[in-house]
This record gives sequence, structure tokens and C-alpha cells, in this order.
Amino acid sequence: MPPTETFLIPKHRRHVAGARQRVRKVLADWGVTGELAEGVTLLANELVTNVVTHCRISYAQAKVTLTLHGTELLLEVSDPDRDRLPRLREPHPDQEGGRGLALVAALAEDWGWRQDPYTKCVWARITLAGTEAHVPAGS
Repeated sequence: MPPTETFLIPKHRRHVAGARQRVRKVLADWGVTGELAEGVTLLANELVTNVVTHCRISYAQAKVTLTLHGTELLLEVSDPDRDRLPRLREPHPDQEGGRGLALVAALAEDWGWRQDPYTKCVWARITLAGTEAHVPAGS
């Protein structure tokens, strides 16, 4: 079974930084560092920020899951607003937001979403080519 780390983040802007810190720590524990870790952290930041910004369920939590499978890392961010689906947009150059999923599409090998029975999940797959990721014994 591939190593997996899952944690919950309350749907509030002040908790996005905590999500970034948790992702960085998990990646460092797995030996994923440098530019690759920064890219995955940025992806997590965008997906968690989307939950904070767009989820209409009061007191919701974002569920962040990282799964390491060989040379692939799967990042999943779920929330309970299952019917509000992500949409890739082309914002006007003067518009402040709306570029998060475009950034996800640019940084990930692949990305998408799925509707589960009570949640939706937006996922991104990242290839760790050239990186020796490992999980410490006892994890």
C-alpha cells in the first residue's frame, strides 16, 4: 500500500498557510525537496484556497491527501460542496483572481476532479522523475 498522509484544514483563509506547512513537512519527510516540493506546495495552496473561496458549506473542512506511489505523487483536496464543480477560466488581465486552476494545469502532469457520494475532490498528479522519494521506516 502506498504511503499516504491525510489532514483536515478548516475552511478559513487563515488556515491556508497551515496547509502549506503540513504539505512541506510531509514532502520533506519523504525526501521531496527543492523546486519540486515548492511546486507541489503551490498546487496545494491553490486547491485549498479554492475550497476557502468557493465552498458554500458553512464550517466546512478541506481534506488534503498526499499519496506517494513510486515516482508519482497524487495530491487530492476534497470538500463537502460536491455540486460546485471546478471550472478552468480565462480571467481578464486586470482581474485579481481566477488563475488557480490554470496554474494547477501548468504545474501538474495531469489534474481533474471527481464527485464522491458526499464530497468533490480536485486532484493533481505530479511525476517525481529524478527525485529519490522515500518514506522513513515506521511511517
